[in-house]
Amino acid sequence: MEQASDVTWKLIPFEDLTVHELYQITILRERVFVVEQDCVYLDADGADPDCFHLCGYHQDALVAYLRVVPPGLKYANAASVGRVVTAPEARGMSLGKTLMKQGLEATERLYPHHDIKISGQCYLERFYRNLGFEAQGETYLEDGIPHVAMLRRRTTEEEA
Repeated sequence: MEQASDVTWKLIPFEDLTVHELYQITILRERVFVVEQDCVYLDADGADPDCFHLCGYHQDALVAYLRVVPPGLKYANAASVGRVVTAPEARGMSLGKTLMKQGLEATERLYPHHDIKISGQCYLERFYRNLGFEAQGETYLEDGIPHVAMLRRRTTEEEA
């Protein structure tokens, strides 16, 4: 893969995921969040069936992923994106930024009347700020990793 534009994006509701797609998602999430980040936690948290899954493929390989979380599932009055991950071999090409932009566009299409709230790893705070998020409150530990709550306010039609 030469660049982020070599990636094909698919937004898939959980019930439409194939077994193969779900397996690729599981492998990528565990490979990065559990093994690479040395963070032992239950990744299958029960939220996936209610989410949309944004998958970025290069040829047949899953190289980027996030889930779009509906309002009321994680945050009472906000949608969210989570489990944002790029494959180690696909890093260094701004794929994370492309993934987030695709994910935010999908979230805004699906839930246009809601803000988007995330729990971002602190070392990525500047990255998220550049995507329109603002830090909310103090940092905290989530699975042993420093995080900060961040909010991206929805754009009203008057602002657009």
